[in-house]
Amino acid sequence: MRTVLINTLVEMGKNNPNLILMTGDLGYSVLEKFQEQFPNQFINAGVAEQNMIGVASGMALAGKTVFVYSIANFPSLRCLEQIRNDLCYHNANVKIISIGAGFTYGSAGYTHHGIEDMAILRALPNIRVYTPADIRETKASLENAMLYSCPCYIRLDKGGSDVLHDGEIKSVERVLPIIENNSDISILTTGTITHFVYTILKEKKLAFSLYSVPVIKPMDIQGISSIVKKSKKIFTVEEHQLDGGFGSAILEKIHELFFKGEITKIPLVHRLGFRDFIPKLVGDQNHFRDLLSIEITLN
Repeated sequence: MRTVLINTLVEMGKNNPNLILMTGDLGYSVLEKFQEQFPNQFINAGVAEQNMIGVASGMALAGKTVFVYSIANFPSLRCLEQIRNDLCYHNANVKIISIGAGFTYGSAGYTHHGIEDMAILRALPNIRVYTPADIRETKASLENAMLYSCPCYIRLDKGGSDVLHDGEIKSVERVLPIIENNSDISILTTGTITHFVYTILKEKKLAFSLYSVPVIKPMDIQGISSIVKKSKKIFTVEEHQLDGGFGSAILEKIHELFFKGEITKIPLVHRLGFRDFIPKLVGDQNHFRDLLSIEITLN
């Protein structure tokens, strides 16, 4: 995903001298391609994420489109007040790139686990939240974020080179089918754990429908409505805390649809994620994903 990120930013930079890339003293071996081609559009803000967001906001209000880059919780939770007051309050055109969604940096410990950011960031006004599942969704998410002159938060895996979609994606603003059949059991996922679920379904020959939701704010409510109408049971899967996360967002939309009369019944919804989770032992990403017992639950 990092390779797709930098290649996409380079292509954008060729036609947009107002595009600025900032880093919090991270991204070595990733960002150099942009830095070398556009030295006047690249800023290393140092290990000062709060200040980086403030500077980015100022440049955005002066007409720039600013991408800020860091890992895990550094560009989100560490500078939450600045995101709220400097970006969202002013509706500033700043795109926050967080490399290390979920347990991407699992072995680095709890400080590097990005498992609360979706819940926290989606509560803020004016911000769009993206969490793509593969490299095609990543490219499409970056391109989509450029269509909006508002704060955007894009959660990426540092790897995530798997491809789930056969062709280019026309719009990430829609719920995207990965496996679609006549099953009345549907699985909704977001982020790179989608491929983890896809592999389980294929290996176990489970005939469920699987959908990726790359944009969790604002969410494709009509796409959710279509899935709800054909499903007796829905699983949501996320590499994130359950409270306020992806599954919570899905439940909110389902109840909104029911209240408005757009659906007449609510399916059973089972959320898979982490509840009040602080690890006692560290491990790699798959170690933490295995703790969800997805395979057992779906069987």
